Amino acid sequence: MKEISVEELKSKIDNNEDFQLIDVRETFEYEVSNLDGENIPLASVLLEKDKISKDKPVVVHCRSGKRSAQAIMLLEKEGYDNLSNLVGGILAWKEDIDPDMDVY
Repeated sequence: MKEISVEELKSKIDNNEDFQLIDVRETFEYEVSNLDGENIPLASVLLEKDKISKDKPVVVHCRSGKRSAQAIMLLEKEGYDNLSNLVGGILAWKEDIDPDMDVY
């Protein structure tokens, strides 16, 4: 499984790179704090897989990296090969990039 660090993700955002960011946390978690990605909870990821690009890099994240890893394993079985897991998830983003971010 490909992985991406929060620093690498911040660089992609800052450089306006063409990629998709998918947040697989539950909606209530997304409402507390998010990175402006598209919210597709893990339980819905296969049902809503048509919303996930196969034509450009996709970064998948959650709170800590575990659920996003599960989502990537499910999607790779469906033929996706363009997915990267955000190491440490939103907790790592808070720690290394945005210490003022609200997390639960």
